[in-house]
Amino acid sequence: MSLLVIAEHDNAGLKTATLNAVTAAARIGAQLGTDIHILVAGAGCGAVAEQASKAAGVSKVRVADAAHYGDQTAENLAALIVANAAGYSHIIAPATSNGKNTLPRVAALLDVAQISEIISVVDADTFVRPIYAGSALATVKSSDATKVITVRTTGFDAAANSGGSAVVEALAAAADLGQSKLLGRELTKSARPELGAAKIIVSGGRGMGSGENYHKLLEPLADKLGAAMGASRAAVDAGFVPNDYQVGQTGKIVAPQLYIAIGISGAIQHLAGMKDSKVIVAINKDPDAPIFQVADYGLEGDLFSIVPELIAELP
Repeated sequence: MSLLVIAEHDNAGLKTATLNAVTAAARIGAQLGTDIHILVAGAGCGAVAEQASKAAGVSKVRVADAAHYGDQTAENLAALIVANAAGYSHIIAPATSNGKNTLPRVAALLDVAQISEIISVVDADTFVRPIYAGSALATVKSSDATKVITVRTTGFDAAANSGGSAVVEALAAAADLGQSKLLGRELTKSARPELGAAKIIVSGGRGMGSGENYHKLLEPLADKLGAAMGASRAAVDAGFVPNDYQVGQTGKIVAPQLYIAIGISGAIQHLAGMKDSKVIVAINKDPDAPIFQVADYGLEGDLFSIVPELIAELP
């Protein structure tokens, strides 16, 4: 029995989240002494397969290249995975929007329980996952013959993207189910790093007061630090920024080297998305703000004075 990792990609390049899932798979595989395979389903995705073949610890890349996999709709992808599930003890995907959309369908079709957003591997059957917005950790043991698992990417370092020499083999495409069709995508384009993979993140909350203040104060700071920009749910709900900026339980889960929280009170929903950051800096005028309880460095004061001073001090 082998382990199957579902590749996250855009038909042109492999997403780092896949490499985080490979690391989780490697820890499971070390318990079983089994191989790791990666499934790449897409259209014109040869470059992705080539990148996946170089990932450390991967022995085989299986490629289903067909037009109806181009948009990677969950229905078609789930059907492909289930059709090729025989011989795999674990089916693993990163807990991204795609993974959360596809793997529950796989688990239902296989009639097994999904194990969601694991952050640690105890053994091949037992995993640790956060519950109650990260306030507690649950240790879950599964007796299912096939384990269907999503991986919280912040819980595992990315596997090396070079040095591997996996075999690449073509996989017959399953039929197009025709159950859904992607009509279009509205993608936010930015020269800044991607929020989920950034090493430094500057986030603003309701304390910014307005979208104009958010951009006027935080963009110069992010530019000087080479940082991605994030926001609390309160800032997103207030319309300061689009929802793809949101960090938190219902947004993106991040763990950068440096997280700067400005005007963010620190509701549990937000803390669940960023508390694993290596260094947390909080700026808030409320000395009792919950964000200070998780911050490594806290600065109490008026952000409208502090942030410009901070920008002025940076080279």
